[in-house]
Amino acid sequence: MEFRAQTRFVRVSPQKARLVLELIKGKRVEDALNTLMFTKKRVAAKVEKLLRSAVQNANYLSGEKNFDVDLDQLYVKNAIANDGPRMKRIRPAPMGRAFRYVRRIAHIEITLAERGANGAGVATVVGEDRPAAKAVASKTAPRTKKKAVAKKFAGKKTAGKR
Repeated sequence: MEFRAQTRFVRVSPQKARLVLELIKGKRVEDALNTLMFTKKRVAAKVEKLLRSAVQNANYLSGEKNFDVDLDQLYVKNAIANDGPRMKRIRPAPMGRAFRYVRRIAHIEITLAERGANGAGVATVVGEDRPAAKAVASKTAPRTKKKAVAKKFAGKKTAGKR
């Protein structure tokens, strides 16, 4: 079972939000909250609020919809920051000119999932453990050949005109 929470139109560039989201991907919810609490980025507070919202969504489904969810086994399965609309602004420049710049906006989404009993995620990849699948994968894998690297002439450059 997966639980989502998203926030839209956050006034931060998606690139800066991805820096914080990379810190919490794959971690348990408790560890992710501790990481966000001590992260010095401005967007960390918004991501922490969003993560708490996703946990509350899981708690709600656990209580109201009678899903069997262990909140201690939740981990951050996916955390992404997408582009939102861009605000185009103008800054005065010297000699009566104007420079344009862009204020970026992000849409942030966090997905939580429950870990299995063995510590791995519940979702598994089908067909990876079969020997036939490995043989097909090895045949279709691209082969790389080493190319001979020519040494460059390390002589003196001569002047064009004398």
